[in-house]
Amino acid sequence: MKLVIAIIQPSRLEDVKEELYRADVNLITVSEVLGHGRQKGVTEIYRGAREHGNLLRKVRLEIAVNDNFVEPTIKAIIKGAKTGETGDGKIFVLSMTECVRIRTEERGGIAIG
Repeated sequence: MKLVIAIIQPSRLEDVKEELYRADVNLITVSEVLGHGRQKGVTEIYRGAREHGNLLRKVRLEIAVNDNFVEPTIKAIIKGAKTGETGDGKIFVLSMTECVRIRTEERGGIAIG
C-alpha cells in the first residue's frame, strides 16, 4: 500500500480529478495549501503597489492506493497537471504500513477500496 501525495496548481484540479477517475482512482483527499518551489513566489501588483509574495496557492492531493494502482495514479496526475511550465508541482510516494476502514474495521488493502 502506498500514499501518493501530489502538490499541483489549483487551476489543474478538475483535469487531474478527471484523469484519476479515468484510471479508476476514486478516493482522494484535497486540501488548499500555500508554498513555493524553485520559483520562490511571484511578484504581483495589488491596488497599484508591487507586492512580493513568497507563498503561492497550491492544491495538495492525498491518495491511498494498493501497489498495483501506484503507476496509473502517477500517470493520471501527470497527464492532468502537466503544463510544461515551472510550478506544475510534485508527486511524492510513501509506503503505508496500515489502513483501517473505521465503519467495518477492515484492515490493509481491502480497507483502501
